[in-house]
Amino acid sequence: MKKVWFNRWFSVAYHYMNSIRNNEDGVQFKMYATHPDRTHMALQAADYADTEPVLCDNDYVEFALDFCEKHGIDVFIPRLHMYAIAKHIDLFEKVGTKVTVCRDLELLENLLEKQKFYEAIRETNIISIPDYHVVNTADEFMTAYEALVSAGHQVCMKPTNAEGGMGFRIISNGRDTLSDLFGTVTPYLSTEQVYKTLSSVDRFEDLMVMELLNGFEYSIDCLASASGELLAAVPRRKADGRLRLLEEVPELIKIAHQVAATYKIPFNYNIQVKYNQGVPKLLEINPRMSGGLHVTCLSGINFPYLAVKSILGGHVDNQKPNYGILASHIEKYVIMDLGE
Repeated sequence: MKKVWFNRWFSVAYHYMNSIRNNEDGVQFKMYATHPDRTHMALQAADYADTEPVLCDNDYVEFALDFCEKHGIDVFIPRLHMYAIAKHIDLFEKVGTKVTVCRDLELLENLLEKQKFYEAIRETNIISIPDYHVVNTADEFMTAYEALVSAGHQVCMKPTNAEGGMGFRIISNGRDTLSDLFGTVTPYLSTEQVYKTLSSVDRFEDLMVMELLNGFEYSIDCLASASGELLAAVPRRKADGRLRLLEEVPELIKIAHQVAATYKIPFNYNIQVKYNQGVPKLLEINPRMSGGLHVTCLSGINFPYLAVKSILGGHVDNQKPNYGILASHIEKYVIMDLGE
């Protein structure tokens, strides 16, 4: 029985562990999961769950190595401290653990820092990127904002190293602030609010100020072999509310093939794009399973399991997804297993 470990993941790892466990080949797995919060939802799908310490990169690598050796982990699927783990991947292999992480350290570093990847991909002509500026002071923010407005753009901002929607804000000076105060929480801020907040410090970490993309947003979930050969690419569109549509979009599938041919990212990764005036523009590429991958698995492709199968040396054919699937979800309460 093979042992698979997820370290500090999002709650959707609950689905990914079950996808690996309930695989189409009937292969038996024992699932391990750790998180600083013992009540975290991801741990509920694990056969063995435990808390993990909050550590800096090098100390965490030492913890992870000890965990893999102690439990005889066959496949480690990291999210936290991914770059530090990749730097020491040879140490994991020495204890018999395979790690589903990109081995190209320069590429991985660029993927984890949006600005660096934008600069790198600009030269390839694979996909358009939004107009943007990276700023570190309040005055630089105002200069960037004014330049983007002068170019005819609406403006938004996001920290360069943030995951998902963390830190994303839309700059809008036409809001009814009283209505916003009594309404739902919104991502909108005025230039005055942003400038005042940013002015509270002399400098802050890299903040990307960029054009706001107003069209459809797609996540292209990709599956590749250990050598980066693309085996599947499924565009998933954010539709109204909770709706998600698995949609065959030739230009997005072509982009996925071009990204794969250029960068050879292994296993599971995700290309996020958003349209503006009919042009798909890159938001980011995540070198890991996306937060919505369990939806994309409704295409008939077991993305998490096939990545594990691949790293364990199994042959995985090119996949043929089912498209035209509209999906949504409802909450379900479960009784938590908190162990001993």
